[in-house]
Amino acid sequence: MPIVNGINYEEYGAGDPVVLLAGTGAPGRVWRTHQVPALIKAGFRAITVDNRGIPPSEISAEGFTLADMVADTIGLIEHLRPSPCRLVGFSMGAIIAQELLTTRSDLVSQAVLMATRGRTDALSAAASHAELELLDSGVKLPPRYEAVVNVVRGFSRRTLNDERLVRDWLDIFEMSPISTMLSRSQLSIDTIPNRLERYRTIESACLVMGFTDDLMAPPHLAREVADHIPGGTYREIAHCGHYGQLEQPEAVNAAILDFFRP
Repeated sequence: MPIVNGINYEEYGAGDPVVLLAGTGAPGRVWRTHQVPALIKAGFRAITVDNRGIPPSEISAEGFTLADMVADTIGLIEHLRPSPCRLVGFSMGAIIAQELLTTRSDLVSQAVLMATRGRTDALSAAASHAELELLDSGVKLPPRYEAVVNVVRGFSRRTLNDERLVRDWLDIFEMSPISTMLSRSQLSIDTIPNRLERYRTIESACLVMGFTDDLMAPPHLAREVADHIPGGTYREIAHCGHYGQLEQPEAVNAAILDFFRP
């Protein structure tokens, strides 16, 4: 697995590069099942990233900041060549992409920002602080309990009403608990100040994607981001919760490729 400045990444396919940035606690491989094959088929080179804080990427003893993660992504894009490239970010990955675009839009021709926000609302702040308190307490949740919590808050009512799908997702999350990948620094990055006015300086074309049943990043917050980016457009995908790219991958992939199409 190639490494740039201590950050692991993997490349798939050939063609123009698309860098995919995952959410909090998620490794780059979360893109491999659905988004990577679709991008390769469309003629792109897909680059997945293990964000700083995801093993085996390096973790500094003093922690790290959102600015550090933005610098990591800039370094990767400059290493890949040619630039500008395309970016796809989900949740925390979208926030990293947004911050990069405020200073280095020259590196990115187009960006897709999924399940994102430009400020921390009351519920998001409470959730982030609660996660930090749990992590600092040293309490380890049983994998089965953690799986139930992640499925309930991560998927739409339509999926939760399908017992076969629920059992499948519970098994997946129990076998790969998110908590094993969580770092305190990544959790802290989830609590961002209001950056919406700063996004008016973004020059790259952006597709902001909201998910109708997203409890963790409600779609009205994603629409706010689109409204503040001069070259921003908004698209909402129905029948999916926070993990929309996993729950409705065909609809999400179609939206991405429609946006990337010349």
